[in-house]
Amino acid sequence: MQDDNDFREVVMGDNEKSDDTLENKDSNNVNKDNDNNNDNEYEDVCFVCRRPESKAGKMFHMPNNICICDDCMQKTMDAMSQFDYGNFTGNSPFGNPQTPDKSVNNPGFGNFKGFPNISFVNLNDLMGDGTIPGRQRIKKKKTEGESAPIIDLKNIPAPHKIKASLDEYVVGQEYAKKVISVAVYNHYKRVATKTMDEIEIEKSNILLLGPTGCGKTYLVKTLAKLLDVPLAIADATSLTEAGYIGDDIESVISKLLAAADNDVEKAEQGIVFIDEIDKIAKKKNTNSRDVSGESVQQGMLKLLEGTTVEVPVGANSKNAMVPLATVNTRNILFICGGAFPDLDEIIKERLHKSSGMGFNSELKDKYDKDANILEKVTTEDIRKFGMIPEFIGRLPIICPMQGLTKESMVRILKEPKNAILKQYQKLLELDEVRLVFADDALEAIAEKAMKKDTGARALRSIIEEFMLDIMYEIPKDPSIGTVTLTKAYIEGTGGPIIDIRSDNITGRLEDYKEAAGGAG
Repeated sequence: MQDDNDFREVVMGDNEKSDDTLENKDSNNVNKDNDNNNDNEYEDVCFVCRRPESKAGKMFHMPNNICICDDCMQKTMDAMSQFDYGNFTGNSPFGNPQTPDKSVNNPGFGNFKGFPNISFVNLNDLMGDGTIPGRQRIKKKKTEGESAPIIDLKNIPAPHKIKASLDEYVVGQEYAKKVISVAVYNHYKRVATKTMDEIEIEKSNILLLGPTGCGKTYLVKTLAKLLDVPLAIADATSLTEAGYIGDDIESVISKLLAAADNDVEKAEQGIVFIDEIDKIAKKKNTNSRDVSGESVQQGMLKLLEGTTVEVPVGANSKNAMVPLATVNTRNILFICGGAFPDLDEIIKERLHKSSGMGFNSELKDKYDKDANILEKVTTEDIRKFGMIPEFIGRLPIICPMQGLTKESMVRILKEPKNAILKQYQKLLELDEVRLVFADDALEAIAEKAMKKDTGARALRSIIEEFMLDIMYEIPKDPSIGTVTLTKAYIEGTGGPIIDIRSDNITGRLEDYKEAAGGAG
């Protein structure tokens, strides 16, 4: 009986182990199925020519997750058939040390692992752990039956809601926020429905004009936080004509494709903001080829209008080791922004064409102190600046932004959600110190910022200068409770007001009384 019980325990133990192993196998199979489902969303890319499966056709799957297209496989086999690789195989004592050829009258041949000074490339090392990098994987396009609208028409935010969200972060620029809100709203509707009573909705690209530091880039960056569609912010300063050193023009769409997680369908319905667009203006009085100016404008015409382009995936320029994706830019909304320095002089020159004498005469310095001179801009002024007419025609909405005044500087300091003062107050709260700015101190900071003529960017540099000593000294003394910055401290005629914590004052008074009583 004891032997029977021992036999039963052994059998039951084996069954339990077998059940555990089956559960582990099932879990492993589930994980493999999930991985296969994730991989099925992406296209295979040929390891040799870097073409995706939609262009190259059927792929041959090799070990270590390497895929080779039919054309490259055929070329490889044709190249190998022209040479004799017999000495590199196991038939040679060099190729297979485990089975040396005894007939060769040369001792020690069986110890060689290959020809001396010859090494072979490990394809697994080139692939990066045997997988294609995620930033270069292209998602498969869905069929017409599987495709569904990305945005529901009923859930599109109205323009006043978009503007209200921008008001929380951006001070002033009411006209610019209204223009962008309407453009984004129409873009949402264009994404949600392709046709409306068989009438195709065209896009309206935007050109933002304004002095440096007025909030052009910050306005679009704030918009990127509020949107559900892919939005990419690119810089025009590094763009050059194809074939020259620099980023290709298609790299703008590559950044949008990366923002859409390499999903071509989502990227074709996104928004692109091209900053520093004034840096690609035509160079004046030059005899050399303008590869970073007029040539870039001509290359961007097809992108702004809408066409099908081949863009590199995960890179700024096309090369042999980067896969290419086909993107249609017809439904991509483009927002271009630039400071356009000296454009105000071109506007003043046009406005001063009237006579300086007589009843309808105008003073020559009439517009010298006009802070909003850019509101009078026309397409002719932009053309004289250096933008070609074809480029201007593809940006139908010209939105000039206002320059910052002293009052707007003070509002920028304290009103937005992430205002500069709130950032420093948060930093000192971590040290249990309260930071207070007097109203006259804010006005003094705004006056200093206006003199620097760099817009809102000057505010942070000024505050950094005056907060340096305070941020350095406060951690030394834990008894500090409140620090107040005054106008005298900003102007250099005084210092900040420092208040001690109330609990520290009470403790010091008790210590003083005890010391006085002991002396008496």
